[in-house]
Amino acid sequence: MARYRAGLRTEARIVEATRGLLGEVGLEGTTLKAICARAAVQAGSFYNLFASKEAVVVRVVSEAIAAVAPDPAEDATVEDLVEAYIQFIQGDPTLAAVYTEIAITGALNNGPMRERIARHHRQRLDIFATAVRQSVPDISPDDAITRAELLLAALHGLAFHLALEPDFDFAGLARRVAVFTVS
Repeated sequence: MARYRAGLRTEARIVEATRGLLGEVGLEGTTLKAICARAAVQAGSFYNLFASKEAVVVRVVSEAIAAVAPDPAEDATVEDLVEAYIQFIQGDPTLAAVYTEIAITGALNNGPMRERIARHHRQRLDIFATAVRQSVPDISPDDAITRAELLLAALHGLAFHLALEPDFDFAGLARRVAVFTVS
């Protein structure tokens, strides 16, 4: 039992080290050597838990995707979804940075990662479009998808702006965009 707990602690240190490195130096700067150094583990211990650097990166990316797209109730409003996005971006800046980095550079350079991010985007688009249709009952399905796509693009752009200027009023503008989406 003690060996199992030690393995879980080591795994958690590796995942946390990877998350931190991805947030600080990006995908290209996150090396196996850097992960092991930050987690204070030997490469052999790493390979006992993960098949490759890519395996732990995928784990961290999966956590980021899950965090940015919580499984909302069917009656989630556009405002609820925007608040969840705000909480993700401001509540865990490191994970938000990882998500943004992987969504931009990882998806461009890695086919399987691109498909994973695209699938995630399509799922979020459907969730947001459903919320738009609930807020604007007479809207056509195509127009709801268009508004949802524009809202997601605006949220991503605002998050990028926040990364460049930490004092930027991300939450205030995100909430205003939500109002425009349903009016």
